[in-house]
Amino acid sequence: MSVGEIISLPIVLILGLIIGYCIAKKINDAHFKIHEEQAKAKAKAIEYEAEKILQNADKVLENAKTSETKIELRYKKTYEELSNNLQKDFNFKLLELEKKEHNLCVMQESFNKEKQVVEQLQIQIADEKQENLKLKEYYDLKTKELLKTIENVSGLTQEEAKELVLNNVKEQSRAEIAHIVRKYEEEAKSQAKAKAGYILAQATTRYAGEYVSERLISVINLKSDDLKGRIIGKEGRNIKTLEMVLGVDVIIDDTPNAIIISSFNVLRRAIAKKVIELLIEDGRIQPARIEELHERVSNEFEEEMFNSGQEVVMDLGLTKMAPELIRLIGRLKYRASYGQNALTHSLEVAHLAGIIADECGGNARLARRAGILHDIGKALTHDYEGSHVDLGAMICKRHKEHAVVLNAIYAHHGHEEATSIEAAAVCTADVLSAARPGARREVLEAFLKRVSDLEEIAKKRTQVKKAYAINAGREIRIIVNAKLINDDESILLAKEIAQEIESNMQFPGEVKVNVIRETRAVEIAK
Repeated sequence: MSVGEIISLPIVLILGLIIGYCIAKKINDAHFKIHEEQAKAKAKAIEYEAEKILQNADKVLENAKTSETKIELRYKKTYEELSNNLQKDFNFKLLELEKKEHNLCVMQESFNKEKQVVEQLQIQIADEKQENLKLKEYYDLKTKELLKTIENVSGLTQEEAKELVLNNVKEQSRAEIAHIVRKYEEEAKSQAKAKAGYILAQATTRYAGEYVSERLISVINLKSDDLKGRIIGKEGRNIKTLEMVLGVDVIIDDTPNAIIISSFNVLRRAIAKKVIELLIEDGRIQPARIEELHERVSNEFEEEMFNSGQEVVMDLGLTKMAPELIRLIGRLKYRASYGQNALTHSLEVAHLAGIIADECGGNARLARRAGILHDIGKALTHDYEGSHVDLGAMICKRHKEHAVVLNAIYAHHGHEEATSIEAAAVCTADVLSAARPGARREVLEAFLKRVSDLEEIAKKRTQVKKAYAINAGREIRIIVNAKLINDDESILLAKEIAQEIESNMQFPGEVKVNVIRETRAVEIAK
């Protein structure tokens, strides 16, 4: 490389640097102007926004001033309205006060006038009192003179005359009192009879229970007569086991496709029927199976009886009853008396007793409780000795039942007198339920004999023309000869026949003796 080139190289570099610096400066200046313009534009935008904000602030301030003025005006208006209303109210109260003050003044004047009248009346009363005292003294004087005159005329002393007059007055008063007592006694009897009839009518019409007669046998239908041999078993082992375990009589005769279970115990008969039906359905009829099924069915019946008792207690609206009593109530479902189901009878008595007690002002719930428990002893008579009355009272005493319940248990069979409305209602309901026609099954021959005996007792008297036993033997109508007996004698005849019926016959409830005497006068106008 030559010297000239070496010298020119730095110069070129320097010139390049100078030119680069100038170019860079121009570029920087251009950028600065751009930034400066952008900054000015932002400053103008900020200034514009500030002016807007300032304008909005002025508007908000003006609105605030306007709202403040409006609120001030509204409160001022409200204040003026309240002030006017208070002023009106004050004026009205003031006017009323003035009226009351005026009325008070008028009343004061009236009171003063009445006071003057009362004072005048007091003066008159005092004067009349003085006059009465004078008249009394004059009367006493005249009475003494009269007594002296009577003593002189009759020869009686004053004390004797007084006693004579008092005795006379006493006798007259006694006759009047007896007449009044007889009058009110007859009215009371008439009203009591009408009230009793109304109560019984209300009770019997408001409750009408279903009735199903219980029988002493149950019939089990068989698919074929071949099952009879299997039920009897080899050498009669099965039927002997059935009768021994179930406690019933199993009757297998020539009746096609049927066997008969006989027992007076309804519960045993129901269990036996269920066990035999299960044996027939299962097909395995043998002594061990019979005992197994009997135990299972007996437990099921015990549970079913407890559930039935709970349903009865809930239906009657009773609370807090011992579980043993509930179970015994359910057991009454399988107890019958003269063909009438004991639970149905107890339910009927409970409902009727509640209605009767309610009509008479007693405790209907307590009457229903006594009604459902009055025959609870019948659930124990097959297992324990003694009457159902004593057994029922014993079990209720054990569980601390109400005294009214115990009285009803004793009273419904006459062991005690009914001491409350509820116990009397139970006794009445028991008679209504048991003695109504059709409630209890009777042997036809016994019924016909009782009716015939009633008629014979009446017909054997010479005064009787005809006698008819009606109303299922609870009433006898006797037609007498009017020429042989008068009205007074007919009353005595009715009493004599009633006494003979009581002495010689046994009957449920009561028998009404109705003697009819009729006299007819017939004349024909021609």
